[in-house]
Amino acid sequence: MKYTVDSLEPKLEQFLTPLLRHAGLELSYTLKAIENPHPEVENPDVTVVFSGPDVDLLLENRAELLLALEHLAMEAIRLPAEDHSLISFDANDYRLLRVEELRMSALAAAEKVKRTRVPFHFNPMSSRERRVIHLALRDEKDLRSESVGVGPARAVVIVPADMPTPPAPPAPPRGSYRGRDGDHRSEPGRGGRGRDGHSRGGANRPRGGRGR
Repeated sequence: MKYTVDSLEPKLEQFLTPLLRHAGLELSYTLKAIENPHPEVENPDVTVVFSGPDVDLLLENRAELLLALEHLAMEAIRLPAEDHSLISFDANDYRLLRVEELRMSALAAAEKVKRTRVPFHFNPMSSRERRVIHLALRDEKDLRSESVGVGPARAVVIVPADMPTPPAPPAPPRGSYRGRDGDHRSEPGRGGRGRDGHSRGGANRPRGGRGR
């Protein structure tokens, strides 16, 4: 199924506009169909782009609030789970910058594994961010990347090609903060969130809470 700006705007407006107003967030948003430069990673039909004085709040802690808002919106408009990748929330080109950051981290980690022959574990990431790591290393001959762990603790490990996959590290104690960015306990790993789908060009009308 293809989603469009016109088909999604009324549903998202019904959820986002009062939410932003009641939260006291000075944010506006615009629905756009944007051509994604990394379609193999994420290529949504529609991107909801936020702007305004409080946009930095959305991007703190690896865009924790932005991604939580995205998840809540998908639930509120009853989007099927398999279609979540077709709608993306963004601000200040965070998604594009995040893909580049993950790719650089993957390459740096790969070089470390080649040099030391010690497996490298990233911290837990979303499935979309794990995909960025896997794609960045898909042409490597001397090592491989695999996802280990279950649920929110699922993460990427990079291992030499001739070595068995090590088990996932133990989950952190409840209440501790591992972060959503995939940072490893030692450098150079960084991680966070990503997407896939299809897109077209175009833009549409701004909506939002205070500060339109």
